[in-house]
Amino acid sequence: MGMFREAAAHFIDRRDAGQRLAAELKAQSISDPVVLALPRGGVPVGFEIAAALDAPLDVLLVRKLGAPGYEEFGIGAVVDGAQPQIVLNPEAIQLLQVTAAYVAQERDRQLVEIERRRRLYCGDAKPAEIEGRTAIVVDDGIATGGTVEVALRALHNAAPKRTILAVPVAPAEVLTRLSSQADQVLCLAAPPDFRAVGMHYADFTQTSDEEVIELLGRRREALAAQRQ
Repeated sequence: MGMFREAAAHFIDRRDAGQRLAAELKAQSISDPVVLALPRGGVPVGFEIAAALDAPLDVLLVRKLGAPGYEEFGIGAVVDGAQPQIVLNPEAIQLLQVTAAYVAQERDRQLVEIERRRRLYCGDAKPAEIEGRTAIVVDDGIATGGTVEVALRALHNAAPKRTILAVPVAPAEVLTRLSSQADQVLCLAAPPDFRAVGMHYADFTQTSDEEVIELLGRRREALAAQRQ
């Protein structure tokens, strides 16, 4: 199910975009939500959604598996979580005759980087539980959709009850493609002349690691305070 609008919307900043998405999601009956934000830019957007829905906020880290000698050419990706998932591109692997041993080595190398970044952002906090919940995948916008598509495909293995992709802006054709990977796609603007995500923000300053750490910590503290 998709809900995206053709009109070009402009957002003040990522917080504004998150609040607008949050208003749309809060109007729905979403059971047991968990917000999974793609860092770094997706975290300020996801924070507003998680706060509005009173939901946990976690990062969804995706690392590309590079081809032998050509790291920029992806043969798959690893997506972190309680049980990290690997998504492979069989055509690329066959074309380049990549061995299973290389894939395993590259997977392990990227898992080390994922663990380093997770520890940086989340400390000792465990990844959010996804099984049986409504997983809301959030970014500050989508251009090609490659990273988000990998994340959504990997999430299926974590057995969420439902998956919702929520983004402020993206090309309509990319949203159509991604709609097969999620139960619902919510996008506030799908302009026909889309060129870049940042063009739809008045302030598109790069999100820092420090801001990611602070927002994730604030959300964990808010939920912990409720349990006391």
